[in-house]
Amino acid sequence: MTLWTSAEIALATGGKITSKFDVSGLSIDTRSLQPGDLFVALKDVRDGHDFIPAALAARAGGVLCQVSPENIPSVVTENSAKALEDLGVFARKTRKALRIGVTGSVGKTSVKDALAVMLAGFGQTHKSIKSFNNHFGVPITLATIPVDAEFAVLEMGMNHAGEMSALSKLAKPQIAIINNVVGAHLANFENVQGIADAKAEMIDGIEAGGTLVLNGDNEYTPRIRKKAEAADLRVLTFGHSENDDVLITETRANADGGRLVCQIDGESFDVTLNVTGEHWFMNAAACLAIAYAAGLDLNAAARALANIVPAPGRGDMHTLSIDGKSITLIDESYNANPTSMRAAFSAAALRPGRKLALLGDMYELGADELKMHRDLAQPLIDAGFERVFMAGECMRMLMGALPLPMRAGWSSKPQTLLTKLKGELRDGDVVLVKGSNASGVGVVAAQLKGEGSHAL
Repeated sequence: MTLWTSAEIALATGGKITSKFDVSGLSIDTRSLQPGDLFVALKDVRDGHDFIPAALAARAGGVLCQVSPENIPSVVTENSAKALEDLGVFARKTRKALRIGVTGSVGKTSVKDALAVMLAGFGQTHKSIKSFNNHFGVPITLATIPVDAEFAVLEMGMNHAGEMSALSKLAKPQIAIINNVVGAHLANFENVQGIADAKAEMIDGIEAGGTLVLNGDNEYTPRIRKKAEAADLRVLTFGHSENDDVLITETRANADGGRLVCQIDGESFDVTLNVTGEHWFMNAAACLAIAYAAGLDLNAAARALANIVPAPGRGDMHTLSIDGKSITLIDESYNANPTSMRAAFSAAALRPGRKLALLGDMYELGADELKMHRDLAQPLIDAGFERVFMAGECMRMLMGALPLPMRAGWSSKPQTLLTKLKGELRDGDVVLVKGSNASGVGVVAAQLKGEGSHAL
């Protein structure tokens, strides 16, 4: 199906067509480009124009660029980054999809993916791929909204003040959610209140008369709510207070998921989850709040939440055979901060078997980063972990805080712990791998999955 014609691209960007073409997708990276995609040659750390031959070899349908190439179907503009934004704005104005903006300190990608699962039951749903949530990712998500999509779920991230405002003004969501505010990206903020104010910049772009969904349990919600109401937005909250619009009245967690009951307008809605961890109860309530804001059938929305599965590196579980031993790997290697660490420990505690962890450094935590690593000791003890492997300079602090029997080993690089970890495995063990993406723990998770590829 055609996503863009060269005429539409030229109209949206003010560019010049060298020869006509149609494209079915969009990419800024030749490594993931699919046949028929529009290749946008951005000038960033590397000059995307150098990769135009690779894009054509991968069968790109056309090119959006700044330098006119010879004999190549293209649209030439003065600034390809600005042209990418222009494409996103044009799509926003011409597509019919209901735009839903998603942000939060922790779990925004999980909520985005869960919303896409829920909304798919009501119509064609488009979402940000992976964590495409920055100044390139948001316009890409907008520019790839299909013409006939009913919903578009747009993840937005930030680590500096001012970024969220720009992204929200670009996307102009009709409904938005700030899932939570906790101490992530503290390296760039004086305190968590500064993060709350930066997240609240989402309000700057929400369409007039739109809705903002907030976490009623979060201490910064009253501060954000005040700004939203001053902007004449409808505010809905989810949580455990009688004042919340989506009230969680009952929860029951188990090793394979759980069940919760939410009350909305005096009616109860029963939700079954097949993802593990108590944090998923709040994520599910957040999704129901979005369904409520959109005027959808809440019974159907509640049923659809049973279809949620964890994304790779965000709690997906694998039963593996390693050296003849059956283990359960919990892959949480995509990202980490103190809140998500604790949630992962609690989720792992629900599973039977001896618990081991390989933990990598948490990044962007600011001046208190060493204390935040050290403070993970008690949650690990409470969750019943027996052995903990640690990688990274900050994780030295956790090593010192753990009881001696739990200290399985430390290294500056997680890969060097793999042999020792394998040597300690017993049949029936549960192994949690978690750290910030740049910590490298994902390599260990991938190696374990590769060695145990004959899943049981």
